[in-house]
Amino acid sequence: MKKHVLLFIAMFATVAFTMAQGLQRDMQYWRTYDQRGVNVFETGKADTVSFDGVRVRVGGHFAQQYQNLSHSNAVGSPELIEIGGGTNLATANLNIDVALVDGVRLNLITYLSSRHHPETWVKGGFLQVDKLGFLGIGNTDWFDKYFTVKVGHMEINYGDAHFRRSDNGNAIYNPFVGNYIMDAFTTEVGGEVYYQNSGFLAMVGVTGGEIQGGITRPDDRKLNFLGKLGYDKYVTDDIRVRLTGSVYSTAGSARNTLYAGDRAGSRYYLVMDPVGATTAANFTSGRFNPGQTDNITAMVLNPFVKIKGLELFGNFEQSKGKAANEQSDRTWNQLGADAVYRIGQKEQVYLAARYNKVSGELTGGADVSIDRVQIGGGWFVTKNILAKVEYVSQQYNDFAAGDIRNGGKFNGLMIEGVIGF
Repeated sequence: MKKHVLLFIAMFATVAFTMAQGLQRDMQYWRTYDQRGVNVFETGKADTVSFDGVRVRVGGHFAQQYQNLSHSNAVGSPELIEIGGGTNLATANLNIDVALVDGVRLNLITYLSSRHHPETWVKGGFLQVDKLGFLGIGNTDWFDKYFTVKVGHMEINYGDAHFRRSDNGNAIYNPFVGNYIMDAFTTEVGGEVYYQNSGFLAMVGVTGGEIQGGITRPDDRKLNFLGKLGYDKYVTDDIRVRLTGSVYSTAGSARNTLYAGDRAGSRYYLVMDPVGATTAANFTSGRFNPGQTDNITAMVLNPFVKIKGLELFGNFEQSKGKAANEQSDRTWNQLGADAVYRIGQKEQVYLAARYNKVSGELTGGADVSIDRVQIGGGWFVTKNILAKVEYVSQQYNDFAAGDIRNGGKFNGLMIEGVIGF
């Protein structure tokens, strides 16, 4: 505990010093950590920030929830832990960005406090290159105007939902409290190359296919390949249209975690968990992992439309694969549909609704489904402070007798406060 207190004191002292010196400014080719980062996906190629030497920017995210959920399952199913109203563990991220040379940035994110891990630990870090002038090879406009390269242990760019999800303390981009039921998010070691031109986007990437990687079991470890194609454009001053398609595929893995890569934990604490469960050990409450941990091919289509204050976002996804002890692949499908309406000159108030459903085959052959409805809203008190409220209802369908999810459901109220800077 003392260690965490000292880390927080050191972090706030550093931030206070840099802000006092007027150095807490935006970075090149970067997504801001406050309200301005909402609905930002890939960093673009607009060179809007000048480089004036090596600069370190320290920022952070903090989130706290009040949870009042209830859950139940069928008579005869394993007993659920008793839950009620109360506050969840506060979560915090430390964000460090370093401008190394013109067009080259280092990013490092550390989880200071998370549901799953009591200790401070690094989410990942990467190097992003948007200009090649530092190489001294002559005219590099062919790269500087259109290309971006990212390398490191980083959040992979599969789909668009990961740009809108809550990431431990960082919940400022998410109009809701919870993420999707099948939460496609992971960090892997590798690289991605981007091409962006007049709204068109193309990306190809290669990673190790695992959250930690390793050098043992070489016959089980295969490279993972991912790609994205899309178009993102303001067709008028008030209408923005974006459509992307993504693919993620690996032929073998010691333990793939595309749908289990969030080690920080979900927002709905202890829902559908058994007696004796703990918030740290049972950190994926309310989510579903299809368990395709050996080979997996996943594809997702993400449309996004913004018409003045109205935003519509879709997630149409399918994953196919299996675990190492299975003989044949299983298929899972996910549907997500979000509607957000933002009000005010700075769109500081919003209302939001989401429908989310997953369905597929469990290990053993049973076909089941899970569906969820989220309704809520939020208020950006300032660009750095966000307050949210949400009603959530989730239901588990066709799970077998004896499964704790048989006849399962949970519902209730969530309130969340978020700070990002």
